[in-house]
Amino acid sequence: MRLHKVYHRFSLFHFPKPPLLLSSTPHFLSLNPSAPPPLQFISRSSSTSSAALRAKAMRFRNVVPVNAFENDGASNGAARSSSSTTDCEDSSSGNGYCLPPREIRDIVDAPPLPTLSFSPNRDKILFLKRRSLPPLAELARPEEKLAGVRIDGKCNSRSRMSYYTGIGIYQIMDDGTLGPEKELSGLPSGAKINFVTWSNDGSHLAFSVRTDEEDGRSSMLKVWVADIEAGQARPLFEAPDIFLNAVFDNFVWVNNSTLLVCTIPLSRGGPPKKPLVPSGPKIQSNEQKDIIQTRTYQDLLKDEYDEDLFDYYGTSQLVLVTLDGSVKPIGSPAIYTSLDPSPDEKYIMISSMHRPYSFTVPCGRFPRKVDLWTADGKFLRELCDLPLAEDIPITHNSVRRGKRSIHWRADKPSTLVWVETQDGGDAKIEVSPRDIIYTEPAEPRENEEPVVLHKLDFRYGGISWCDDSLALVYESWYRTRRLRTWIISPGCESASPRILFDRSSEDVYSDPGSPMLRKTSIGTYVIAKIKKESDEGTYLLLNGSGATPQGNIPFLDLFNINTGNKERIWESDKEKYYETVVALMCDQDEGDIYVNQLRVLTSKESKTENTQYFILSWPEKKATQVTNFPHPYPQLSSLKKEMIRYQRSDGVQLTATLYLPPDYDPARDGPLPCLMWSYPGEFKSKDAAGQVRGSPNEFAGIGPTSPMLWLARRFAILSGPTIPIIGEGNEEANDRYVEQLVASAEAAVEEVIRRGVAHPDKIAVGGHSYGAFMTANLLAHAPHLFCCGIARSGAYNRTLTPFGFQNEDRTLWEAVDTYVEMSPFISANKIKKPILLIHGEEDNNPGTLTMQSDRFYNALKGHGALCRLVILPFESHGYAARESVMHVLWETDRWLQNYCVTANSSDAGEDPNEHEEDASCSISDGESKVGAAGGVAERPDHEIDKIHTMHRYN
Repeated sequence: MRLHKVYHRFSLFHFPKPPLLLSSTPHFLSLNPSAPPPLQFISRSSSTSSAALRAKAMRFRNVVPVNAFENDGASNGAARSSSSTTDCEDSSSGNGYCLPPREIRDIVDAPPLPTLSFSPNRDKILFLKRRSLPPLAELARPEEKLAGVRIDGKCNSRSRMSYYTGIGIYQIMDDGTLGPEKELSGLPSGAKINFVTWSNDGSHLAFSVRTDEEDGRSSMLKVWVADIEAGQARPLFEAPDIFLNAVFDNFVWVNNSTLLVCTIPLSRGGPPKKPLVPSGPKIQSNEQKDIIQTRTYQDLLKDEYDEDLFDYYGTSQLVLVTLDGSVKPIGSPAIYTSLDPSPDEKYIMISSMHRPYSFTVPCGRFPRKVDLWTADGKFLRELCDLPLAEDIPITHNSVRRGKRSIHWRADKPSTLVWVETQDGGDAKIEVSPRDIIYTEPAEPRENEEPVVLHKLDFRYGGISWCDDSLALVYESWYRTRRLRTWIISPGCESASPRILFDRSSEDVYSDPGSPMLRKTSIGTYVIAKIKKESDEGTYLLLNGSGATPQGNIPFLDLFNINTGNKERIWESDKEKYYETVVALMCDQDEGDIYVNQLRVLTSKESKTENTQYFILSWPEKKATQVTNFPHPYPQLSSLKKEMIRYQRSDGVQLTATLYLPPDYDPARDGPLPCLMWSYPGEFKSKDAAGQVRGSPNEFAGIGPTSPMLWLARRFAILSGPTIPIIGEGNEEANDRYVEQLVASAEAAVEEVIRRGVAHPDKIAVGGHSYGAFMTANLLAHAPHLFCCGIARSGAYNRTLTPFGFQNEDRTLWEAVDTYVEMSPFISANKIKKPILLIHGEEDNNPGTLTMQSDRFYNALKGHGALCRLVILPFESHGYAARESVMHVLWETDRWLQNYCVTANSSDAGEDPNEHEEDASCSISDGESKVGAAGGVAERPDHEIDKIHTMHRYN
């Protein structure tokens, strides 16, 4: 498995859970500019289980083990735009973009830290420089919305794709410190850099460059390479008219001197023109009576013209190009979606999609063909040609029929592995086995059949390879929350597989950790076997988050694979710091790794100290600091953070993180206005729902739309209070959604009031996406708890998502009462407290169409509710442009000042600032003005982040 590139776009998403993983590839990142700098680790071909990756994602929350990660950013602050502005004096007019108070604005505009990328040999680090929030003009560029993909036609890439502004190279010295920076030279002025990728030997980088000049052609992406030792960059192709097609996969190192590149075909003309007169009506037919249930996908193909556009922008010509300039086109133009060289660099597995397309599902379900080629461009054989997959059931653990998760075995030169379902892909069908794992060589002998590697009764979740004697296979089943890890011996047919771990995915206290991986000489990653001087046992390093009732205490365990005995060789400090192990740093050379020679990279932080990276060396466990990043918002460096525990009325234990402003003294200052920001989660067990997740010692990362920004406005912030929706046994969690939602909120509110930190009449509630849905429901069903609400990018009418939503996989017709009772739209007549609705006009998240907020607002207005709807032009599910982000913060601050801070001094149906100077400021004058009615001295939430990744179409 190759660690593919992440398409970081101008979209942010609220992370209620561990970050999203797609297929068997780890994609995790933090878009929070103030978070610890993301890291990258190059990998050639490791196959890691989804279960293991989920565990990794929890501890790597700010680490990106990929070759390319684009981030929003100019190295010295936010970009400015010429978009229309107003002075916002009339707070109800809604004209122009506004700025929040300076104390909020200064935090958001702080320069972002660079992204870090380690070389394959662990001897160098790249500092990939970024800017801050992009201007609205960048989001306003024309884009084509085709088959679930948004394309910038000028760049022939995904739209809204951000970039780096420069690359700094640092040598890691023998003592673990960094040498002086070497700035990569040779780049054109104003270069926008994407898809930074190391060669396997660490001698070169490949990346794309565009400059977005007025001639239009400069917007097209070109592939560049850089010599690391010389610090010099140059274009890869000598011909000026060869451009990168970056809609799907873009390029990959085949070996240390050759790249395979998806280029725009030289024979391609202009885009197809839309017919002025249609050739006929748009017709979809199901006369064959197929059962096809799909979520509310957006940006789907609509007609033949869209199909032609999809072909036009998606089609690439593959080209092999060497560093010395030799160019060789291979194959015919097609929509290539994945390029995956074998570990021995002799073969390339190439995936593509083809017609017939669908108007019902996005391109990830289009027909998919996987072929095997030699590394020099000769076609060998077809591995599979999967048909259109419109009929995958909506039930959790349902999958596509046919070969899936096709990858190279990481510990072998060129062995293929894949999985095939035995239940037709339908998780509702009872069958044993449910999945079978097969393997075969790249070029099997005549009449040689694939070998059955392992059979699974749950759904396949991935493999961690080691060698012929050891591999770990993962399987899971959502309905029961079961996770199982098997030990197999891939090279020994007589060895019987055995279960290593069998646990609940919800039970974080029982998580044993994930095996640490080491780099091989061929660039893949496999399970690291560890030796002890004293015995000949086989040991693994288990890297765990260490969840406990006191919070997470990350650890490293030396695990005897034969006896199951564990020895804890390291764990994080419990009192002040939160430290996690990121990667091995002693795996550059082949041979055994001894425990007393271990070197690992760790990230370390505290409540008030931002993340820094260290190298920890055994046997003394000496720590050498690698980075020394400044505090991203020193004005909040002395904020107060506490992880609190309390109990719901039904006995379920709940947790939350309580933040208080710097220098807050409860005796002197009394109760504060409070903002509660949360996101519900589903559980099958009360015990699991009550477990503590997270650490009280983690640094308080503040993103551009985080509720924690209001610490600067002297609010108490109750971040992430757990809202467990529990369905034990055969009970469906959502059948008691409202009851459990209200009970959880009541417990949280009672706790902050009991502590004396929150004024009982000045508690606001808010959330993003499913958290917005939560907010609207709480104002409808628990109006006694909150003075107002803020709901961003939510869905409010579940009948508009009839084939499931969130983790609900029953249809509307199977659970009519649940869908109706959960919908705050149906209860709009009950909402009497002020509610602010915010939504991106171009929201492409399944289920949260912009129409949801439009219709909910009309329902509220039709019943005389105090409400306000803000639609953000060009924004998607999250908000990215500086103008949009600042205006969201201004709207939120105005709402909180009017209906939370002054909740006691005026009627909720009136604007308390109607005759006062509004707490607003304009982009044009740049000054903040605080109204007398605000009464606040001038002094996520989980972060709203979103991953846009390249589909692997498994």
